[in-house]
Amino acid sequence: MTSKQRSYLKGLAMTMDPIFQFGKASLTPENTKAIAEALEARELVKINVLQNCADDPNEIAQVIAERTRSEVVQVIGKKIVLYKE
Repeated sequence: MTSKQRSYLKGLAMTMDPIFQFGKASLTPENTKAIAEALEARELVKINVLQNCADDPNEIAQVIAERTRSEVVQVIGKKIVLYKE
Protein backbone atom coordinates (compact mmCIF):
# COMPACT_ATOMS: atom_id res chain seq x y z
CA MET A 1 0.00 0.00 0.00
CA THR A 2 1.43 3.38 -0.96
CA SER A 3 1.53 6.36 1.38
CA LYS A 4 -1.08 8.16 -0.73
CA GLN A 5 -3.46 5.23 -0.49
CA ARG A 6 -2.87 5.00 3.27
CA SER A 7 -3.48 8.74 3.64
CA TYR A 8 -6.74 8.50 1.69
CA LEU A 9 -7.96 5.61 3.86
CA LYS A 10 -7.03 7.51 7.03
CA GLY A 11 -9.17 10.42 5.80
CA LEU A 12 -12.13 8.11 5.23
CA ALA A 13 -11.68 6.52 8.66
CA MET A 14 -11.75 9.89 10.43
CA THR A 15 -15.51 10.23 9.88
CA MET A 16 -16.29 6.60 10.77
CA ASP A 17 -17.51 5.37 14.13
CA PRO A 18 -15.86 2.24 15.59
CA ILE A 19 -17.99 -0.84 14.94
CA PHE A 20 -16.10 -3.17 17.32
CA GLN A 21 -14.80 -2.76 20.87
CA PHE A 22 -12.30 -4.92 22.72
CA GLY A 23 -12.45 -5.06 26.50
CA LYS A 24 -11.26 -7.49 29.17
CA ALA A 25 -11.79 -10.55 26.95
CA SER A 26 -9.53 -8.98 24.30
CA LEU A 27 -9.36 -10.88 21.02
CA THR A 28 -11.51 -14.00 20.73
CA PRO A 29 -12.19 -16.28 17.74
CA GLU A 30 -15.73 -14.92 17.61
CA ASN A 31 -14.42 -11.34 17.35
CA THR A 32 -12.02 -12.34 14.59
CA LYS A 33 -14.81 -14.01 12.61
CA ALA A 34 -17.08 -10.97 13.00
CA ILE A 35 -14.30 -8.62 11.89
CA ALA A 36 -13.58 -10.80 8.84
CA GLU A 37 -17.27 -10.66 7.87
CA ALA A 38 -17.36 -6.89 8.37
CA LEU A 39 -14.25 -6.47 6.20
CA GLU A 40 -15.91 -8.47 3.41
CA ALA A 41 -18.94 -6.17 3.56
CA ARG A 42 -17.24 -2.80 4.17
CA GLU A 43 -13.53 -2.99 3.22
CA LEU A 44 -12.65 -0.39 5.91
CA VAL A 45 -13.25 -1.11 9.60
CA LYS A 46 -12.52 0.95 12.72
CA ILE A 47 -12.02 -0.77 16.09
CA ASN A 48 -11.89 0.72 19.59
CA VAL A 49 -9.75 -0.87 22.31
CA LEU A 50 -11.19 -0.06 25.73
CA GLN A 51 -9.10 1.04 28.71
CA ASN A 52 -9.69 -2.23 30.59
CA CYS A 53 -8.04 -4.28 27.81
CA ALA A 54 -4.56 -5.34 28.97
CA ASP A 55 -3.22 -6.08 25.47
CA ASP A 56 -1.30 -3.61 23.31
CA PRO A 57 -3.41 -2.18 20.44
CA ASN A 58 -0.48 -2.56 18.00
CA GLU A 59 -0.20 -6.27 18.77
CA ILE A 60 -3.97 -6.74 18.49
CA ALA A 61 -3.95 -4.98 15.11
CA GLN A 62 -1.17 -7.22 13.77
CA VAL A 63 -2.89 -10.40 14.95
CA ILE A 64 -6.23 -9.38 13.42
CA ALA A 65 -4.53 -8.42 10.14
CA GLU A 66 -2.84 -11.83 9.93
CA ARG A 67 -5.99 -13.77 10.75
CA THR A 68 -8.27 -11.81 8.39
CA ARG A 69 -5.66 -11.28 5.62
CA SER A 70 -6.16 -7.51 5.80
CA GLU A 71 -3.83 -4.54 6.20
CA VAL A 72 -3.39 -2.23 9.17
CA VAL A 73 -3.97 1.34 7.99
CA GLN A 74 -3.19 2.95 11.33
CA VAL A 75 -3.16 2.53 15.08
CA ILE A 76 -3.60 5.77 16.99
CA GLY A 77 -3.87 5.41 20.74
CA LYS A 78 -6.65 2.89 21.28
CA LYS A 79 -8.14 3.08 17.75
CA ILE A 80 -7.34 0.56 15.01
CA VAL A 81 -8.21 0.98 11.32
CA LEU A 82 -8.09 -2.08 9.04
CA TYR A 83 -8.51 -2.33 5.27
CA LYS A 84 -9.14 -5.28 2.97
CA GLU A 85 -9.70 -5.02 -0.78
